Amino acid sequence: MTEETHLSYQGQPVKIDTTVPQTARVWNYWLGGKDNYAVDRALGDQIAQEYPIIVDIARGDRAALNRAVHYLAGEAGVNQFLDIGTGLPTTNNTHEVAQQANPEARIVYVDYDPLVLVHARALLTSGPGGATDYIDADLRDHETILREAGRTLDFSKPVVLMLSGILAHLPTVDEACTVIGRIMDRLAPGSYLVVVDGTNTNPELNEVMKIWNATANPPYAMRSPEEIASYFTGLEFVEPGLVDVTTWHTDPGDARPLHNLIGVARKPA
Repeated sequence: MTEETHLSYQGQPVKIDTTVPQTARVWNYWLGGKDNYAVDRALGDQIAQEYPIIVDIARGDRAALNRAVHYLAGEAGVNQFLDIGTGLPTTNNTHEVAQQANPEARIVYVDYDPLVLVHARALLTSGPGGATDYIDADLRDHETILREAGRTLDFSKPVVLMLSGILAHLPTVDEACTVIGRIMDRLAPGSYLVVVDGTNTNPELNEVMKIWNATANPPYAMRSPEEIASYFTGLEFVEPGLVDVTTWHTDPGDARPLHNLIGVARKPA
């Protein structure tokens, strides 16, 4: 194993394994970022060669997520966001988009990738009317997440729970539903769940993901649209429901389907 040691945004030493591709770093590469290593770029290039629209998928996911955040902070009037599986900072991070629509928006980021911890300072640049925070925690550690997020978020009021591209890293649908339920049960009525995830409806993409799972960490489990829909059990979808990322709050016919879905749903009273 080859490691580099960096300082976190809090000044603590953090060891980075540069020999195994990591999700956040490969995604950062596809989004045009610079916080990645040769091993990440090599895998990113290999997958892009086999499936060229993977870069479009990465960017389409981010664009759809930004539209959802803008809608929720603006039209829906929610000013609290819990973004789990944040990834590395790029452009149009959640707090930037939310605070454009609502300067008082408060955002808590959660990730456990060590390089994200190193670069988390870029996620803590809140406007003066709002607030941001970062938690170094695993998605499954909901007690730590909720306890520490309570420093910034008021859980007696609606919160947007954001899970983009992270649930497929859990080995089963049942575990993903359990993780969601444990957090949503603690959120106030009027809260929202936002999920972006890939589907198994494209045979070419399924083959490419075999390359990913043989090389990168953590593995990624492609799921059916019906399985992804089960994440929203008991919630009320915002129109148009669970759809391709290219069609959520866009003009009809804007782009070809990318076989990645986004859903935004509200917790009823």
